[in-house]
Amino acid sequence: MREIGIGIIGGGYMGKAHAVAMSVVGAVFGTALRPRLEMIAASSPDSAARYARDFGFARAAPDWQTLIADPAVEAVIIATPPDTHHAMAQAAFAAGKPVFCEKPLADTLENSRAMVAMAEASGVAHMVGFNYIRTPASQFARQLLADGEIGRVTWFRGEHTEDFLADPDAPHNWRCDGMANGNMGDLAPHPVNAALALMGPITSVMAEVETLHTDRPGGRVTNDDHAQIMCRFASGVLGHIYSSRTATGRKMGYAYEIHGTRGAIRFDQEDQNALWLYKAEGPEATRGFRKILTGPAHPDYAPFCQGPGHGTGYQDQIIIEAKDFLTAIHERKSVFPTFRDGLAVAQVIDAALTSARERRWVDVPQT
Repeated sequence: MREIGIGIIGGGYMGKAHAVAMSVVGAVFGTALRPRLEMIAASSPDSAARYARDFGFARAAPDWQTLIADPAVEAVIIATPPDTHHAMAQAAFAAGKPVFCEKPLADTLENSRAMVAMAEASGVAHMVGFNYIRTPASQFARQLLADGEIGRVTWFRGEHTEDFLADPDAPHNWRCDGMANGNMGDLAPHPVNAALALMGPITSVMAEVETLHTDRPGGRVTNDDHAQIMCRFASGVLGHIYSSRTATGRKMGYAYEIHGTRGAIRFDQEDQNALWLYKAEGPEATRGFRKILTGPAHPDYAPFCQGPGHGTGYQDQIIIEAKDFLTAIHERKSVFPTFRDGLAVAQVIDAALTSARERRWVDVPQT
């Protein structure tokens, strides 16, 4: 075991989650690299000082450039708005430091492609933060599909639905400006990532993107509220993806349903410790979906708890991400999802936006 100095840029929602994860990942997973919370940067020196004190960092940085340049910071976590990712990643890779970047990879497809080129040229570990696909249940779903447990897959439906802007009278805020902060930048990447992870490449899309509430108290909305995407996978399977920040009643509706010739799989993040499996076998009268509660027999569960059905939570997904990132650094190998996986999501999103604008099917680049 050896220590590794961690620098986190951003101390808000995800910055705190990553700080907590790096504080405990060594104890949970027994990682070969043991993180040391070395430095944190935020929107101001005062904010950074407060986060350093609250989260247990050794030091606060006056700005992100100072953090990346500091020799005691050996790996960088970017937990800031998408329009900042490109410059920060570029500086970190130029310094030869591994980078974990929150999703979406960047604010534009052009910047996403540039970040992949920088990451791969640097030769250091890099990951993008898609945490929901890491639940033990979804990891198990990937295993079931890979093992052919439901036969030949015939259809996929995925969604990410929340209701934090369902109320048309909710005030205008930063999420209402810029496409990177809208539904297609903020929520849609998660079910697209799930579709790619579970089903493989998407080759073409047909989409509709809509702003339901164009004016809110305090300002005009410049991005989208929800979207539906019909898609065709490279395997030939047809699918549908829906994402929304105006889905009244839904709090974390990251869900999917997959049909096969011998069975089906269902999952809903609001019940993240269960996977529903249907097997087309036995008498018709006794067939039905069965609820599988996750436990030590499922991926990345046992390090948290020895009791089946006791469950894991949101923060545990971030701890699993931390373990994967440290593994990538230690073993000098790529671990899913890399920046290229983040680019694959960005290419689907870009094609969907083009489809909605031009009202036609659009091919998705396979690079």
